[in-house]
Amino acid sequence: MLIEKNVPLRSYNSFGIVARAHTLVRVASEADLQALRADAALAAQPKFVLGGGSNIVLTGDVKPLVLKVEVRGKRLVAETDKAWVVEAGAGEPWHDFVAWTLDQGYPGLENLALIPGTVGASPVQNIGAYGVELQDRFESLDAVDLATGASFTLNAAQCAFGYRDSVFKHRGEGVNMGLEGRALITRVRFHLPKNWKPVLGYLDLEKKMAATGVQQPTARQIFDWICEIRRAKLPDPQVIGNAGSFFKNPTVSAEQCADIIAREPRVVYYQLANGSMKLAAGWLIDACGWKGKTVGNAGVFEKQALVLVNRGGTDNPVTGGEVMTLAKAIQTSVYERFGIRLEPEPVVV
Repeated sequence: MLIEKNVPLRSYNSFGIVARAHTLVRVASEADLQALRADAALAAQPKFVLGGGSNIVLTGDVKPLVLKVEVRGKRLVAETDKAWVVEAGAGEPWHDFVAWTLDQGYPGLENLALIPGTVGASPVQNIGAYGVELQDRFESLDAVDLATGASFTLNAAQCAFGYRDSVFKHRGEGVNMGLEGRALITRVRFHLPKNWKPVLGYLDLEKKMAATGVQQPTARQIFDWICEIRRAKLPDPQVIGNAGSFFKNPTVSAEQCADIIAREPRVVYYQLANGSMKLAAGWLIDACGWKGKTVGNAGVFEKQALVLVNRGGTDNPVTGGEVMTLAKAIQTSVYERFGIRLEPEPVVV
């Protein structure tokens, strides 16, 4: 167990916000968590679990004990006639893991290529893109209760997955107990069916098929296409600090959607299986004129209004306060025009 004091966190959050951890513990194994539990002074402190830092906005120095998840490893844990079950340590970079599964001949995660963050964060957010959500490929995960030190395993039902949601994003008591702030995920397993079928029901992928003439793409071709699409639309956090999509796509009733369409015929929306409608948050923000605008050193990306970015330089980086001021201004604009309340995706610390 490696313990560090007064640790700069700028390189540990994809927005590039300057902040410090009063104390940071690097967790490379379950044994590190048991050693932490054995230290009475550390065990008694409030804790904040940090993965890849791609889905957080730091609004100041982090006073709780920061647990930096660095559990590594990738392996095939089971194979049947119908599927492969693969496992990755929570500290593995997500995109690298997706690429590894394809290299091994295990398709199924290709639509989730190039999503930033770590494997351990993927079930917390129930990440999704281009018609696939993590819950569609999820098998189980291992975690440690930070209060008791006990290890436990959860299946998909126990994770209570929802749209960009899971039991790890909620607090509660008794039978409704959430696991936010209580658990640290150590390993995640995925169920990848051998009867693989491509998921292609998105306009960007249809355009790729038309442009290439490939009507039956392989998993590797879909992976490459999605990497190209995302790189063309979204800024690289290594070049321009950002936390990816900043707002969730709001879901409304068919009646609400019809009312918006009557006023705004160009609104982008998708019908869900339950009959409700999912609106494109980026379109709503763009329609309110925010694309390319800035507040202080926080800005709205020119190519995709759903992404907020760090416009500050090395000597004058964006602050978490500037990011949240911009986010709240956007929320107000969208609500005043469309009557829709946008919900942020990142965790605000």
